[in-house]
Amino acid sequence: MDQKQARASRQIVIGKIAVGGGAPITVQSMTKCDTRNVEATVAEINYLEQCGCDLIRVAVKDMEAATAIRAIKSKTTLPLIADIHFDYRLAISCIDNGIDGLRINPGNIGSRQRIAAVVEKAKERSVPIRIGVNAGSLESSIREKFGISASGLVESALAHVAILEAMKFYDIKISLKAAHVPMMIQAYRDIAQKVDYPLHLGVTEAGTIRMGTIKSAIGIGALLADGIGDTIRVSLTAPPREEVRAAIDILHALGIRSHRPELISCPTCGRCEVDLFKIVEKVETALENMHNPIKVAVMGCVVNGPGEAQQADVGLAAGKGCGIIFSRGKQPKKVSEDDMINALLSEIREITSIKSVLTTGREEE
Repeated sequence: MDQKQARASRQIVIGKIAVGGGAPITVQSMTKCDTRNVEATVAEINYLEQCGCDLIRVAVKDMEAATAIRAIKSKTTLPLIADIHFDYRLAISCIDNGIDGLRINPGNIGSRQRIAAVVEKAKERSVPIRIGVNAGSLESSIREKFGISASGLVESALAHVAILEAMKFYDIKISLKAAHVPMMIQAYRDIAQKVDYPLHLGVTEAGTIRMGTIKSAIGIGALLADGIGDTIRVSLTAPPREEVRAAIDILHALGIRSHRPELISCPTCGRCEVDLFKIVEKVETALENMHNPIKVAVMGCVVNGPGEAQQADVGLAAGKGCGIIFSRGKQPKKVSEDDMINALLSEIREITSIKSVLTTGREEE
């Protein structure tokens, strides 16, 4: 990807995961079950880890949820971030129970004395704090001066940063989220010029899988292409696995994270004589659990297919009654229409096996 040079940022460490300072961009999600339900939360976290998630945030709405952190941590390995609002005691309890990071707004958890109590505890345990500013919950003083705007988001974030810096706390990351994508992009671009803290990217309340993924891909993708952003979350009204998949797909499309197959397929036209939609869907499903960075092409025209997908490692050019399987370094192979998908998947397995041998020095069992 022709990506701009990454913005220089400080590095923080959440659990054992580095964020910022040149570390790989991490993928976050948030559990959607009640944190007080330890078993359900553990199951969701462990499944998200299998999906490729790096960091997990949990909602902590009362002291029962805060004390549940210890049991959850004992049964999971991903770093956990507690989402805290209003009650400073919940933040302190979460730290005492082993949380790896906090998401708070210092200004909404009470007096300077209460903020200082959280900060001192966070310092003691090396727990980073994310200042999370949302367009929907800007302070009234900010709204009166700036309205709901990118400038307002930045001003709010800087005010919260100043509170922590006055207490000599610098283990900070920042998010400035809005449902309006242009506002979100502008806010991050502006604050990237003002501070060097790592930035957590996201479009808040992005919506359903379809629209939410589109909005997130535009907002997060535009910033990452500018070299801005250290960790991301795609917020969807959907199971959290969909958030992780969408986030990883965004990173993959930008060439930032490449440890899974990339599927290239044509949109079809009047030349197509097969049900390419069904073929592509079956191939995509078969590739979901693979962790090998190969390019797979599925084209609906035997005339132009191989040429259009010439950068793919392996592919299928489908035609009525037959198809052509092509692979780098091999002669194209003609197969029957009924056998096209199986032949393609067989070639993919062979290619990925070869790649594994080249990478590890031995064939994976």
